[in-house]
Amino acid sequence: MTGVFVLDKPAGFTSFDAVAVARRLFGERKIGHTGTLDPMATGVLPLLLGRAAKAESLLPDTGKEYRAGFRLGFSTDTEDVTGRVLARTEARVSAQALAAGLAPFRGEIWQTPPMYSAVQKDGKRLYELARKGLVVEREPRRVTISRLELLSFEEESQQGELLVSCSKGTYIRTLCADLAASLGTLGVMSSLRRTRACGFSLEDALPLEEARRLAGAGELAQRVRPVDVLFAGLPAVTVTQPQALRFCNGGALAGERTSLRGDPPAEGSRLRLYGPGGVFLGLAGYRSGELAPLKIFAAG
Repeated sequence: MTGVFVLDKPAGFTSFDAVAVARRLFGERKIGHTGTLDPMATGVLPLLLGRAAKAESLLPDTGKEYRAGFRLGFSTDTEDVTGRVLARTEARVSAQALAAGLAPFRGEIWQTPPMYSAVQKDGKRLYELARKGLVVEREPRRVTISRLELLSFEEESQQGELLVSCSKGTYIRTLCADLAASLGTLGVMSSLRRTRACGFSLEDALPLEEARRLAGAGELAQRVRPVDVLFAGLPAVTVTQPQALRFCNGGALAGERTSLRGDPPAEGSRLRLYGPGGVFLGLAGYRSGELAPLKIFAAG
């Protein structure tokens, strides 16, 4: 089976756990995912089934959206409530100060990956080093926070919730900790729900128990979307049957002999290729007047 299945990941599951469950439900060995969610996190997790797994490296960065709970007054080694408490403070923050403090974190910012992350350092995952009690220097990374809003905040408990829209690679745990530090206090992420990823929202996602029910009824395949929905933002090109065969065999196509005739795209553009009958063939890169295969998804 090939396509995209959007899971509403439950808490307590790693992204790899979700993949393992999906393999059993679909009877498909080759399954990938589009972005790691921590075990405590829930929400939108698109899974790539069969040949769709080849799409992972080419996915456009459409950004992600989260609802993140946070608590002020202490810090942990994981920057969330699941970690070991490192320090506490009696400092208090007002709702007004908190709302005003969001401004510096909007737009492009520098963010240092947390030690408990999958980022590699000298060939080792940071979380592997962290579990040994090691802390190493990490290079700050440029990320984009396109939307950051304070949804709620209780001054008595120093707990609240943020709405965050951000680029790929943004750590919400670190955002919570950095925000607290900028306000003269400590803070951790207390909950995380991803509400949008890869163009999919929670409305598109299916809870695990519902997926299991549909699998038992033989109806789960109906919730699998075609691969090309991942690339809906790219221009589409239609080719003839002989051109489709050539493309699927790894051959480049002359752009002027396709539906691009008279309207060539920009150099370096990526395009979706379709054969007769609207069959999605794969992705092509346009260079020097030719459409060269980037990824082929059509069955051989």
